[in-house]
Amino acid sequence: MLTNKMLSAVVVCYRDEGNIPALYERLSKALAEVTPNWEIIYVNDASPDRSEDILRELAHKDPHLTVIIQSRNFGAQAAFTAGMEQTLGDAVILLDGDLQDPPEIIPQFVEKWLQGWEVVYGVRRRREQSMGKLNEWLYHQFYVLFNKLSYMKVPIDAGEFSLIDRKAVEWMNALPERDRLLRGLRAWVGFKQTGVEYVRPERFWGKSTNSFWKNLRWAKRAIFSFSYLPLEWISFIALLVTGIAALAILVYVILALFYPAPHGFLTTLVVILFLGAIQLLSLGVIAEYLAKILEEVKQRPRSIAREIINDHRKHPTSSS
Repeated sequence: MLTNKMLSAVVVCYRDEGNIPALYERLSKALAEVTPNWEIIYVNDASPDRSEDILRELAHKDPHLTVIIQSRNFGAQAAFTAGMEQTLGDAVILLDGDLQDPPEIIPQFVEKWLQGWEVVYGVRRRREQSMGKLNEWLYHQFYVLFNKLSYMKVPIDAGEFSLIDRKAVEWMNALPERDRLLRGLRAWVGFKQTGVEYVRPERFWGKSTNSFWKNLRWAKRAIFSFSYLPLEWISFIALLVTGIAALAILVYVILALFYPAPHGFLTTLVVILFLGAIQLLSLGVIAEYLAKILEEVKQRPRSIAREIINDHRKHPTSSS
């Protein structure tokens, strides 16, 4: 057991009222098994159910539990960031509030950490939830595609569930991005990293708030955050189209010298539609990057806490 190290666990809650008591109990037990010094940071991301009331009740009973109540829903990445900024531990554990990141894996994370690994992430070897073979394949293929496009390689099938050493946490907190992808930033900061395989269980309670379109938007944000290839493709396409246009002009000049001018209505129509599609696609890619630039230069806070219960940063206690 760790006697001189403190662990902090950050949990994001949204529509998880039925998961909170079970996760709190299992997480508390898992942390107590490895160290007497621990804290849990629960971030209620403006959940519309009874999550806030349940968390208030637990926090009033247990000083180990800090609850951050967001002023509105800022999204999971911003909520995790708010929790990380609140932590005091020598290492920080991130996990979802739906119990699909089993707390019982934490001792394995800690064991790797004590061996000298500074970032230990969970790798989903298999999913128990009935999401379908197609969706599971699409999830896996996203990581493959991301690593082909991105300048930063992210471990395949590894989400936010991880243990991160304080050194890496401080660097992640210091990064100025507003539109954040934590698993990408976790890879970007470097340090010694390794994975622990686990089976991702069925959601303990309730239904997932994810959908195909939400996942598609999330994938798009991830790629545009860590890849410049779409912009490079515009240049390649422009060079290709320029070459094709130059060749076509040469062919038409030769044909005009030896044959009557061809009736090129269909050809002209196809060329116009093709070039118009390329231009719109290029503008769409540029617009995505401009939107990200606009979001960053506004310099708005990543999230706003309406209330923090058991704020150990302001009021340190021996129990925290």
